[in-house]
Amino acid sequence: MKKLRWGLISTANINRRLIPVIRQSQRGELAAVASRSLESAKTYAKKWEIPQAFGSYQEMLDSGEVDVVYISLPNHLHAEWTIKALRAGVHVLCEKPFAITLDEVDEMVAVSKQENLVLAEAFMYRHHPKTLMVKDWIESGKLGEIKGMFGAFSFYLEDDSNVRMRPEYGGGCLWDVGVYPMSYSQFLMGETPQWVTATQTIGSTGVDTFFGGHLHYENGVFAQIMSSFKTSFITEVQIYGTKGRVHLPHPFTGEEDAEISFYPVNGDMERYVAPSKPLYLGEVEDMHAAILDGKPNLVTLEETRNHVKTVLALYEAAKTGKQVFL
Repeated sequence: MKKLRWGLISTANINRRLIPVIRQSQRGELAAVASRSLESAKTYAKKWEIPQAFGSYQEMLDSGEVDVVYISLPNHLHAEWTIKALRAGVHVLCEKPFAITLDEVDEMVAVSKQENLVLAEAFMYRHHPKTLMVKDWIESGKLGEIKGMFGAFSFYLEDDSNVRMRPEYGGGCLWDVGVYPMSYSQFLMGETPQWVTATQTIGSTGVDTFFGGHLHYENGVFAQIMSSFKTSFITEVQIYGTKGRVHLPHPFTGEEDAEISFYPVNGDMERYVAPSKPLYLGEVEDMHAAILDGKPNLVTLEETRNHVKTVLALYEAAKTGKQVFL
């Protein structure tokens, strides 16, 4: 069986989520890590038992030792290094947010098509059985006609020097964690909103530390989202339908917590538990299927473009205080 050789571009903390599932997957192996210095890469490689270490990202891309890379760099570097990887003949799984401008998205997608390589945005929750179960319920009519959604993802971030707090790095709570409930709403509705309104609180470093958004879809269907760096930890999604309501207490985190509650219009609450699966394994397997079997990625590049388009509209709405049409 052919195994794809994975490389890690950067030594970011999120890598610890990908490393075990790459090794757990049947068709992948972790081959290399690259950092901005060879010493840093070697130290990281030793800690995580990675065979090869490279002292620059480009050196790893040009080495011929990796087939696919996971890019977990700060947001403002996603487009640059995705394009460089594709130009080097390497497939790319790019951490969310995919990019921070639509021009960047369009260039990344264009290069992937030119090079005939797989490119996908890493939204791990989309692949998890609990997300797929809810989607099945909606398509089967269990919830009736969907009328609205509420989603939140927040945590308390004390360190103002963190890259998430730096505007020049594409920081801010909407880009970092608000994209999860935002993307969930687009996943449910299957399209971008018609218009959005929003409000935000700007912190001392110049990024949004609280963000609230209203997304209005066709036929009056709406989604409300909230994210923050200055409140206690919460992840939550509520979906409202004419036949019942769904509550997911941990829609974006924790494969061990796959509980879903359904509250029918008439009758008692029904509790379900989705099949257990490591949270990040699905996006790795999805890349393997796309590269080796030619299957389409679950999260399409059209969806990804709409994610970025919607976030930019939300930021414009928050900045201007006006309704922004997409």
